Amino acid sequence: MNAAPDVFRIAVAQLNPIVGDIAGNLAKARETRTEAARQGADLVLFTELFISGYPPEDLILKPAFLTACEAAVNAFAAETSDGGPGVIIGTPLKRDSGVHNSVVVLDGGKVIAERHKLDLPNYGEFDEKRVFQPGPGLPGPVNFRGIRLGIPICEDIWGQMDVCETLAESGAEILLVPNGSPYYRGKVEVRHQVAIRQVIESGLPIIYANMLGGQDELVFDGASFAIHADKSLAFQMSQFEEAQAVTTWQRRGESWVCSDGPMAIIPEKEEADYRACMLGLRDYVNKNGFSSVVLGLSGGVDSALCAALAVDALGKERVRAVMMPYSYTSKESLQDAEACARALGCRYDIVPIFEPVEGFMSTLKPLFEGTEPGITEENLQSRARGTLLMAISNKFGAMVITTGNKSEMSVGYATLYGDMNGGFNPIKDLYKMQVYALCRWRNANVPPGALGPSGEVIPANIIEKAPSAELRENQTDQDSLPPYPVLDEILECLVENEMGVDEIVARGFDRELVHRVEHLLYVAEYKRRQAAPGVKITKKNFGRDRRYPITNRFRDRS
Repeated sequence: MNAAPDVFRIAVAQLNPIVGDIAGNLAKARETRTEAARQGADLVLFTELFISGYPPEDLILKPAFLTACEAAVNAFAAETSDGGPGVIIGTPLKRDSGVHNSVVVLDGGKVIAERHKLDLPNYGEFDEKRVFQPGPGLPGPVNFRGIRLGIPICEDIWGQMDVCETLAESGAEILLVPNGSPYYRGKVEVRHQVAIRQVIESGLPIIYANMLGGQDELVFDGASFAIHADKSLAFQMSQFEEAQAVTTWQRRGESWVCSDGPMAIIPEKEEADYRACMLGLRDYVNKNGFSSVVLGLSGGVDSALCAALAVDALGKERVRAVMMPYSYTSKESLQDAEACARALGCRYDIVPIFEPVEGFMSTLKPLFEGTEPGITEENLQSRARGTLLMAISNKFGAMVITTGNKSEMSVGYATLYGDMNGGFNPIKDLYKMQVYALCRWRNANVPPGALGPSGEVIPANIIEKAPSAELRENQTDQDSLPPYPVLDEILECLVENEMGVDEIVARGFDRELVHRVEHLLYVAEYKRRQAAPGVKITKKNFGRDRRYPITNRFRDRS
C-alpha cells in the first residue's frame, strides 16, 4: 500500500449549472476536470447537486429525472479511469432509504463512495424536506488516495447535528463541503463564521465550495473559501464570477495547510447588491432563452436603475426602453428618460398613450357616469402602458422587465396588470432608499463583467427629484405614502424582523402610522402573489421567504 501523500492539490469548481440541464452540466464538469488535470489537480470539488442544478424542487419527484442524473454520474465515473483527478460532485440519488441530496466520489473509473445530506433545510427559501429524505446515518470519512476526507453537505455544517465533529472523531483529516448557498446582503461573513465554528469543534481545516448563478429568485454568489485549523483564512475565491481554482495543500504535522490559493477581495454593500441583481437578471434572461428585454422608462429612479442593470447584464443591443407619455407626464420626465437611454446607449422609443387611455375612458363612460374620477382612472394609464409593453414583448420576443421596488410592493403602491406586468424584476427586493444608493454607486463605478458604459448612466436629476407616478396633476409618491426613509425603516421592522407595533413605536415612530403601514402590508398580499419573480437581496424576500395568507384579519393592535 502506498504511503499517504504530503501534498494534495484540490481544484474548487465554482460554476454556474442550469437546473434540469443534465447533459449541459455534465459537459461543464468534464471540461472543468480536463482543465484541472492540466493544472495538476488530484481532486476536483464540485458543488451541491451540480448534476441536476440547484434547487431542483419537484423535478426530484420525477423518476425519469433521477434516472438521468444517475446515468450522467456513472458516465462521468467511467472517465476517471484515465488516471486524472478524482471528482466529488453533487447529485440526487434514489436508494432503498429514499431519495437523497447526495455527493458521489469518483476515481479509478468508478463511484468509490456516496454520502447523503443529513440536515435538510426547511426554512426561508429552502424546502428540501418536501422532496428528499435525510441520509440514513452519520457519515464516516472517505479514503481518497490515502487521505481521509470528511464530506458534509451544505446544511450539515449549519445545523446542530455535530456532523463535522463526528467526522473528525472518525479520522477525517480535512473537510470538503459542497454548497448551494444563496446570496443575501452580508452572507459571506455569515458563512465564514459558520465554517470557523465547525473548525473549532472539529479541529480540522474546511473547504467551502459554493455554486454560482441565478436560479429564478435566488442568486448563488460563489465566494468559495477555506479556513485553516488555526481559524485563519486559507483562500478566498471571487464573488459573482465563475471560477476554478487549484489550491495546494501540504501536510504539516497533524494538519493540512493551504500553501497556494487565491485571495480575492469580496465586494461590499452596494457593489455586492448591484452585482447580485445583475447576475440574477442575466441568468434569468439567458437560461430561459430570451433574446432581449423591454421595459418602460418613465424618467423615474426605479426604471432607470432597471435599465442600467439590463444594459450591464445583457448589453445595449439587447435592451429596448419605451417612454409612454400621457397628459400628466412632465417635460422633465421626457428629458430625463431620453438622457438615461442615451447614456446607456440602448434603443429608445416614445409611444404616447393618450389615444388608448381616452379610448378606455370613452368605452367606460356610460358605466362610470355620475362618479368622480380617481384611482380607477389613474390605473387605466398604468394598464395601458402594461398592455403596450406586453404587445411589444409578444411581437418581438423581448421579455418585459418590471420595475417596482420592495417599498412599493410592500404597501401595494403598484397596479396589477399595469406597472406590475413583466417576466422578471431585478429590483423587487430593494427598498426605495437602496435603489437610490445603487444608482449613486453605479454612476461612480462599473462592476466587473458589466457590458454597459462608464460614467453617469443615470442622470443626476432622476436621483434628486421627488419621486412621482405622474398619474395626476402635480402628484408625488408622498401624497399617498410616508417619506421613503421613514417608510423603509418601518417596513424593515415589519418584514425583515417581524417586530410588533409596540417595538416599532418604541423606536420613535407614530403608532397610527405604524398601524397604517402594517395594514397596507397585509392587504397587498394578493398583489404580491401575482408579481413577477425577482432577485433575492434581503434575508426575507417576498415569495420564497415570507409566505403570508391573502385572507388574513390579524392586525397587531397592541
